[in-house]
Amino acid sequence: MAGWQAYYTRFKQYLRLERSLSANSLEAYEDDLRKLEQYSQLFCEAQLPAKFTHKQLQKFIEWVAEIGFAPATQARVVSGIKTFYKFLLLEGDLAKNPAELLETPRLRRKLPVFLDVSEIDRMVACIDRSTPDGERNASILETLYGCGLRVSELVNLKITDLHLNEDYIKVTGKGNKERLVPIGSLAKKLIKSYITKVRVHLPVKKNAEDVLYLNKRGGKLSRVMIFYIIKDLAAKAGIKKTLSPHSFRHSFATHMVQGGADLRAVQEMLGHESITTTEIYTHLDRQFLHDTVQSYHPRNKRS
Repeated sequence: MAGWQAYYTRFKQYLRLERSLSANSLEAYEDDLRKLEQYSQLFCEAQLPAKFTHKQLQKFIEWVAEIGFAPATQARVVSGIKTFYKFLLLEGDLAKNPAELLETPRLRRKLPVFLDVSEIDRMVACIDRSTPDGERNASILETLYGCGLRVSELVNLKITDLHLNEDYIKVTGKGNKERLVPIGSLAKKLIKSYITKVRVHLPVKKNAEDVLYLNKRGGKLSRVMIFYIIKDLAAKAGIKKTLSPHSFRHSFATHMVQGGADLRAVQEMLGHESITTTEIYTHLDRQFLHDTVQSYHPRNKRS
């Protein structure tokens, strides 16, 4: 995108000449700015940096946290974006710095949007499985939803983590902690189909030989790419909710609890250390709660 490229060029030139930064530092700053460009394409109709408000930038930082980057990376992104906007102010691109009061997001109990089963089915139905990308994306959605994975867990899933004959997959979660997660018949079927019909024909890059889900060039998929896939399918399915990969994890847990699953079992499958974290996922839609009270509370039962 020409507009963004001009910002990259000018910013790197400033960092190199005015601040005498190393090549590694320049690359880190460019990576921070690239994340902002990706967010802009996903959620802000590809608007340029000078148009961002403080609120939009704070939402961007929250998105970086939601993708699953470590707190240290989040802090670095905040620092990099602040430096970039100081540069824009210095260059006269801005009259006011929207990044001045930017903060690293604190952990909080924010309930992500979840989908009902019919909405998930609509998204899956929009996938053209006659294409290699479609076959892969169908497998990705069913694995996200069927196993309740974080997006970082999905993109790092390895072929050697699959124990499909035993109906389990090994998942490496936060802090490199491993857990075994049951996998259903549909997700298992689609993984096998993807491996035999698509992945086997890809030119696999070095260090990606054991990675399950690959891009067209044979490299590991990025977390941001999963956002693009979901955003595109939601639009095709006519779903207006603001979705993320985490929406499928939340849907998995919500539907399990609605179906009567034990909360401790859900905790184990999600890889939560504390049951209080899992309780976030017991959020049920208001209509479900309303119907439950109407059906089971003694004061509401009609004689």
